[in-house]
Amino acid sequence: MNAPAKYNIILMLLAAFSLCLFHCKAGAADEKSLIKLRTVVIDPGHGGSDPGCINRAKGLKEKDITLSVALKLGALIKQNYPEVKVLYTRSTDKAVDLRDRTDIANRNKADLFISIHVNSAADASAKGVETWVMGTNKTAANMEVCKTENSAIILENDYTSKYQGFDPESPESYIIFSLIQNTHLEQSLYFAGLVQNQLVQGPIVRNRGVKQGPFLVLWTATMPTILIELGFISNDNDSRLLANRYNHNTFAKRIFAAFKEYKTKYESESIRLADGTESQASRTGESFGIQIFSRTSPANNKRLMKGLDAYCIRDGKYYKYIYGNFDTRDGAMAELETVRKKFKDAFIVKMENDSLVKNQTP
Repeated sequence: MNAPAKYNIILMLLAAFSLCLFHCKAGAADEKSLIKLRTVVIDPGHGGSDPGCINRAKGLKEKDITLSVALKLGALIKQNYPEVKVLYTRSTDKAVDLRDRTDIANRNKADLFISIHVNSAADASAKGVETWVMGTNKTAANMEVCKTENSAIILENDYTSKYQGFDPESPESYIIFSLIQNTHLEQSLYFAGLVQNQLVQGPIVRNRGVKQGPFLVLWTATMPTILIELGFISNDNDSRLLANRYNHNTFAKRIFAAFKEYKTKYESESIRLADGTESQASRTGESFGIQIFSRTSPANNKRLMKGLDAYCIRDGKYYKYIYGNFDTRDGAMAELETVRKKFKDAFIVKMENDSLVKNQTP
């Protein structure tokens, strides 16, 4: 081969290498620009001197079941998403104050908080799985579950000071929950629905639904949160299934499947059009905004907006606060990362004629 030919081949190889390097760097930059679900906190209910619900006849304790399922769930997330940071409120049989559980999530800027529990009832026929989010529904049935879980604070030192005089047995104490702003209610409900749909596939199939209640363990969380009741330790059939450690793997796999779906949805809101083309919305008269939070009552304090010029849209029983009015999804995407610096779980919503498009998911 003559010298000019060799020179041309070298130039071609260098060009190809440079092009490949450029695309790799661009891909890495694009990857960094995406909003990711980076940290999840898994909370095995009770622990240490607090056994939770028990079945003395079968030697079952809630704290053992929840820890087993929690560790298996965390292992699945680590195995499938090594880039996701998995934290536990406890990884051994030790007591953790209720307030400290969400403090761990808040300090680590978690994107999701999953609290795992087991139920019990005086009526031995009660059975099934249910998933809870933080709310103010104080029906008699809901309050019994909340009182059971909240009663763990009695085992904590100086609990009346730490929880501002809260008494888990006093109906008056629950009035404080009616004043709580739940920024992440919709996202919590969405994730709770995914979890519930998975869990009722077994081993415990009785579907008790998604519910709202004033749980202290979810009270101060600054991210989407759910509390799972895997089944009733007081029911013969449920307790038999809860005692089977093979089923702990199944519970973990069910919750992981819901986590996987939620993570995909959470991150899809950050995907930009690779070819830079205009989104379909601008050609159909639709517009886009960024929902920063929602409430079941109007937000009259402008400080809640953190300096953003947001507006309110009434959607059923919710007051949804939206920032911006963009012609295209790309326009909203360009602002989403900035908005999430103030409202970490903000997401894009689609509107038609100044009304939210129905059947959207966060």
